[in-house]
Amino acid sequence: MPLTEPRKHSSREHSSPSREGEDLMLELRDLVKHYPTFDGEPVRAVDGVSLTVRAGEMVALYGPSGSGKTTLLLMIATLLAPTSGTVLIGGRDTSALSEREASRFRLTELGFIRQNFDLLPGVSAIDNTVLKLLGAMRWRQAQREIEPLLIRLGLGERLHHRSETLSMGERQRVMIARALSTNPRLLLADEPTGSLDTQRGREVLELLRELCRERGVAVVLVSHDPMAARYADRVLTLRDGRLGDYHADANTGGETDGLVEGAAVGRAGASTAVFTEEGTAGRSVSLPTSVTPP
Repeated sequence: MPLTEPRKHSSREHSSPSREGEDLMLELRDLVKHYPTFDGEPVRAVDGVSLTVRAGEMVALYGPSGSGKTTLLLMIATLLAPTSGTVLIGGRDTSALSEREASRFRLTELGFIRQNFDLLPGVSAIDNTVLKLLGAMRWRQAQREIEPLLIRLGLGERLHHRSETLSMGERQRVMIARALSTNPRLLLADEPTGSLDTQRGREVLELLRELCRERGVAVVLVSHDPMAARYADRVLTLRDGRLGDYHADANTGGETDGLVEGAAVGRAGASTAVFTEEGTAGRSVSLPTSVTPP
């Protein structure tokens, strides 16, 4: 699998430049999320964010922990209601979606790579990947559908290995495959290199960029790892809930290894798992007996 070199960039506007043949996929208009406090001064988690992202474009939002990055992604994913402002995806206002429509959107049109490895223990890599597909097709068909992507991600020899036996980099690639399994139009990545060393982090970022460009997927990647900025088409900072221009010299301070604590979560010993991936929260997903932990 060919890997490409990271790009260098300068600061750009918060709106994507209009380019012929490219569709506006995501638009945020003055998005706000405030939380009330006992002293009357609200916590301004997200404070007036406006942003556009086009199909095939990767936008990185760089900022420290507590800057509002995850809150912003949750609002885009229709998992958290904003205090005010608008989220438009493919031109459609997500606030107009019913609960069922929002769930369907998360299942079929959105990919979400979360900070933690939300993998079911005792279940193989390929069966952890097909979970979003099981509502639309049979298990065997879903395996056939996803196998080429897993091979492309370098997991061809690890398809039937249980999640707990996979390396951190392999687990992250399973999460990428799951997020892309339904051919989403929009991909959200929350600290995708957070649990990886420098080399594995580079590989994950390269894979994300290549796959999303090929598929025309709009990507919003949030990270406090300055290395992530090198692989995006545009980079902005998010501090105190507000977007700003990114200046590499001021923000990187040298490349870091991006190592933070990570955790694999799931419920062992269940043939039916209550899976909390996007679009399937609270829905029981029956797995075949052959993949049930002993």
